[in-house]
Amino acid sequence: MTLDTRQETSIAPGVKIGAGANPSPRRIIGPGSKVGLIGLGLMGRPMGLNLLKAGYCLTVWNRTASRAESLVAAGAKLANSPEEVASSSDALITIVSDPPALEGVLWGGSGSRQSAGALGSLKPGSIYMDSSTVSPALARKIAVASTERQIAFLDAPVTGGTWGAEKGELVFMVGGDAEVLKDAEPILSVLGKRWFHLGPNGAGQTIKLAMNLILALQVDALAEALALVTAAGFEGEKLVEVLQSSMARAAVLDVKAPLLLKGEYPPSFPLRLMHKDMGLALELAKEAGVALPAAAAAYATYSAVKAAAKQDLDYAAVMKFWKD
Repeated sequence: MTLDTRQETSIAPGVKIGAGANPSPRRIIGPGSKVGLIGLGLMGRPMGLNLLKAGYCLTVWNRTASRAESLVAAGAKLANSPEEVASSSDALITIVSDPPALEGVLWGGSGSRQSAGALGSLKPGSIYMDSSTVSPALARKIAVASTERQIAFLDAPVTGGTWGAEKGELVFMVGGDAEVLKDAEPILSVLGKRWFHLGPNGAGQTIKLAMNLILALQVDALAEALALVTAAGFEGEKLVEVLQSSMARAAVLDVKAPLLLKGEYPPSFPLRLMHKDMGLALELAKEAGVALPAAAAAYATYSAVKAAAKQDLDYAAVMKFWKD
């Protein structure tokens, strides 16, 4: 019989983790544990509410403090800086808009209006999980910096949209140590319905970028096909009706097809973020020496729509390329 000789650390109210803590202790996380959340946008706010409902002690921060109002009303503590969130948390979650914003939060600078950053304030032995969508290279950079501070890091971007965040039914794509993922599962079970361990740090971000690229291409292809059908004098609804009963059916059509048909694009997944993710995917392809001609063409279309947009729209607004 093999005994587990790892140091056991109980992360619960009143428990402190010392500077000499084992970088990979057994962490006991559950209701009552201190969790920090940085980033209170379309996804972050409902994630925070679910953590509060599950009994976690939540501290939050966002560049626009007013976005924390609903969480504070539900029992969260509003911190004055990313450092304050990190220093008071045994587990930290970030979910911000892009790589510069994440780097600002972690290391200071214009992204957070701070000089130190959250990473330097996390206690050794704590868990840090980033659910933003950034580059695999940045995830690996964070992993190195976390290891130096004896912090357990997971890159764990999500999919599922705002409705998934509200229902606690997100899907996490995770890169990092399997034991750390196991320790983080009590939190993941509150926020999501499934999570996949995909490999070392950077794996979660790689799969997320590839998946978002497929979603972008699917919606762009549907927009092109609708433009063709309507230009030929037929109703777009007829195409969607057939698609839903054919091999071309995709779950994304259930959500996005009605938006394209109505020409209404409230931001569930903002165009600006999908455009950012496509750009990151193309950068990764360049690093890997892989040609992505369809992605490059779609990126040009999304870029044109984004440049012309005067408001924050869902990425289904790629249809405006043909409408306009």
